[in-house]
Amino acid sequence: MSGQEGETLSSLFGEVIHTYTRADALRDGTLIEIPGDICREAGIIVPVAVTAGVWDLIAPEDLDKMPGQSVAGRTWDLLWMLACAARTPRARGRSSITFQCIFLTQREAMGGAEVTEHKTISLRSLCGPGDQGEPVITIMLPWED
Repeated sequence: MSGQEGETLSSLFGEVIHTYTRADALRDGTLIEIPGDICREAGIIVPVAVTAGVWDLIAPEDLDKMPGQSVAGRTWDLLWMLACAARTPRARGRSSITFQCIFLTQREAMGGAEVTEHKTISLRSLCGPGDQGEPVITIMLPWED
């Protein structure tokens, strides 16, 4: 900024051509909102959304083939692991936290048999401003932003 009084971003860069808000991302399925009641149960008091890539881990198409698995249970596991990571000293004062969560996955083995296995997934959470400046958390895969 040149530091001139009264100068705004629009006077520097022109009018905004297009914006893509969190509400837009929730509406089009790029982000999926996690119900507030399960977030509060896990100790998270701000709204949480996950990217579509993370949602595919929570609610994979073949979930019905995985004994003892549910969307609610997998969501709880994800939120609990985030809450635990957020309480560590290394997370104090940070807006971005990396953590891991283990998911049961299904795959086809040699001979066509279905095999379940545990897969440790690295994730990143980002706490930042929502559309109105309120704190919100977004959980994503490490390469997403």
